[in-house]
Amino acid sequence: MEKLSPQEEAAMIAIWKAGKGFVKDFLEVHAAPAPPYTTLASTIKNLEKKGFVESRKVGNVYEYSPLIEEQVYKKKFMNSFVKDYFADSYKELVSFFAKEKKISPDELKEIINMIEKGK
Repeated sequence: MEKLSPQEEAAMIAIWKAGKGFVKDFLEVHAAPAPPYTTLASTIKNLEKKGFVESRKVGNVYEYSPLIEEQVYKKKFMNSFVKDYFADSYKELVSFFAKEKKISPDELKEIINMIEKGK
């Protein structure tokens, strides 16, 4: 799966939020500052070429739907991110955030509880 640009990711997040719809629908749920209509429309066309969304013509406009679920993309992105930046070690990832004081001891305890309950 191809990594999306920040602009493409922002568009996909809007598409996932809306579920399906038209460019104007995605503009309404797009994170601020939203891009111009034509920029978003062009980005969505690129996402369609890459196989992330599909379209169907409704009158004179296109309705778009995601072809990949948000969780599937997140999982593949995170696996690749951890592999590339943290030597394929989630321990290294968590250690990084702990050292940078981006995660509190309470949050770490919550993570441990989630891991233990998953067993």
